[in-house]
Amino acid sequence: MMQITPDEEIRGFQIYRGMLSPDQQTQVLDDIRDVVRAAPLFTPTTPRGKPMSVRMTSAGQYGWVSDRRGYRYDRAHPTGVPWPEIPESVMAIWDGVAGVDRRPECCLINYYDEGARMGMHQDRDESDFTLPVVSVSLGDDGLFRMGNDTRGGKTESRWLASGDVVVMGGAARLAYHGVDRIRAALTSPLSRRGRINLTLRVVD
Repeated sequence: MMQITPDEEIRGFQIYRGMLSPDQQTQVLDDIRDVVRAAPLFTPTTPRGKPMSVRMTSAGQYGWVSDRRGYRYDRAHPTGVPWPEIPESVMAIWDGVAGVDRRPECCLINYYDEGARMGMHQDRDESDFTLPVVSVSLGDDGLFRMGNDTRGGKTESRWLASGDVVVMGGAARLAYHGVDRIRAALTSPLSRRGRINLTLRVVD
């Protein structure tokens, strides 16, 4: 996939609209379904024991997990099985927009049903904040909110559609961000309601 330029940049968040064609979305989803068969979706909890509204799994050397032991990366699914490899169809997205030589070691897969949300948070469990996080939207639309590197203050929001890609690097790497709402897409590669979000990260 050739290096391309973003359609919009907000607070350092680079937004690539419709980067993935319908055929590419279908291929990525087929590959993600293989990952989920090997490492099923699970419901994480916060360190205080509250269940999150998203379900998740991962691919790569590491997966991101959360439970009473805290937020962290782990080398195995909660069932103990190793995480599957990151599919090459997903790696190609990183190669097209990340602009770095390193390749991701984790692909976090979040599934949002109609009522799921993701509160404002930073991605800061990685070792090197000079390397970006790449986010891929599939399925229903998600209202993505972008904030600052500290809590509070003015935020901006954009609807992300299936096939959109966001790169969080530079000024946006440690900015707070979240997903406030999910709405039905006019067209979706999923066979039912819901949104899948992939986030690619270099961990070590």
